[in-house]
Amino acid sequence: MNPLRQARVKRVAAALCALGALLAGCAGTGGGPKAPASAAALPVFQRTDTLWLERVSFGIDSESVAELHHLGRQRYLERQLEAPDAPLPAPVAQELAALEVAHADPVRWLAEVGAEYKSINAMPDGTAKVEARKALNEHGNKLANEAIRSELLRAIYSPSQLQEEMVWFWLNHFSVHQRKATLRWLVADYADRAIRRHALGHFKDLVLATLEHPAMLEYLDNNRNAAGHVNENYARELMELHTLGVGAGYTQQDVQQLARVLTGSGVVNAGNPPRLKAEWQALYRRDGAFEFNPARHDFGTKTLLGHTIQGRGFAEVDEAVSLIVREPACARFISLKIATYFVADTPPRALVERMALTFSRTDGDIAAVLREMFLAPEFNAALGGKFKDPMRFVISAVRFAYDGRTITNTRPLVNWLNGLGEAPFGRTTPDGYPLTEASWASSGQMSRRFEIARAIGSGNAALFDAEDGGAAAATGFPQLSNRLYFEAAEPFLAAHTRDALAHASSQQEWNTFLLASPDFNYE
Repeated sequence: MNPLRQARVKRVAAALCALGALLAGCAGTGGGPKAPASAAALPVFQRTDTLWLERVSFGIDSESVAELHHLGRQRYLERQLEAPDAPLPAPVAQELAALEVAHADPVRWLAEVGAEYKSINAMPDGTAKVEARKALNEHGNKLANEAIRSELLRAIYSPSQLQEEMVWFWLNHFSVHQRKATLRWLVADYADRAIRRHALGHFKDLVLATLEHPAMLEYLDNNRNAAGHVNENYARELMELHTLGVGAGYTQQDVQQLARVLTGSGVVNAGNPPRLKAEWQALYRRDGAFEFNPARHDFGTKTLLGHTIQGRGFAEVDEAVSLIVREPACARFISLKIATYFVADTPPRALVERMALTFSRTDGDIAAVLREMFLAPEFNAALGGKFKDPMRFVISAVRFAYDGRTITNTRPLVNWLNGLGEAPFGRTTPDGYPLTEASWASSGQMSRRFEIARAIGSGNAALFDAEDGGAAAATGFPQLSNRLYFEAAEPFLAAHTRDALAHASSQQEWNTFLLASPDFNYE
């Protein structure tokens, strides 16, 4: 074990030990049950296979382990990269289809919400006005909660695990916050139409899809960006956070010029399209709730990153995005961020450079960049040293503990992610959640993780209750000492984890110790 990895594991184990949790000696020497004996005649599975699969998915389950056995790493990876959107298990598909957000209609919803807000604002002050505003906000909250529920269930159960990982990665990279303006009505459509469709495609298409979505336009104020009233907020974040990164050589003038390019790109207003001059009518563009209004566009000539862009309408936006994403700085920035998420907090420079070269050579083919990374020797060498962020910890715990059983209540997961500080659509700033261990491994964080492990391990997490209350449909107690454990986890546990499991006084405590162990927190 390398010294850095060893020091990290010691810090995590020490935090858990302080809770009376894991290390040998912390649990005492009393008569707890030993871990059950290993099952016989299991397929040969290497520790690196388990860790590799942990990173190419949201965590192991029996189905993914069997598929990796059958296909091997390269064919498994190709199936994940080339066959996204595999059908969800029937119970999950039915659950998602019943949600209101499964039939999202941003154009209609924005029109209705705008009309309701206008009607409420016109009401005299009093109880009726307060109740009307409360009802409208509760409907928005319901839609946002359904969007989160959909993302969590897909992360747990989708056979297209790598696609779902990249959806989460890009939702974080192109982050929006549900509490701004009308975003609660938009985030489900944003995840499905702007992110999921392009998560494994070409980066330019992904940038344009987010640029043309009303959630991003409202969140970063480009719906207010018009000729004569230029708003630079989105242009700045598009360059700094989404494509080029800090210190990439662009200037404040480049930000201003990009903001001019983006004038007129906004959100459809209720009612008919705007009345336009004859020469502008052919330049008007509308796609769903996105609108490019030439009457609000600055048609002057711009200079962006040293290139002249002639004023001609939305075609300028396509040209500007093409210029930006083909910059070497963009290839390096995106490759570094992907490698930081999947490989190591400080990924090997040589690997990042090869990923960047692949990005440039393939015109931003995300799948090609991932293929370069997952099959690299540096990736294999880094296995076991990446600390799971809260999302990966929570989802991997549920995948491992219930191994395909369909939970019926995602509210505990939402509460856990809120408590750990990484709720979907919950980042208040546009920079997205951190990707490194330092942000997620404090003693307070580890204490919360232990309590989550206890809730799952004891079967008291209410994951099989009805989503909106009511009696549990099935027992929630997981049996973790099963074939999956013996095949893909037990042979590779560290000595201190084995000792802790041997000192467990009950199956519930054994489950808790396993899910809270450093072995489970690192991949």
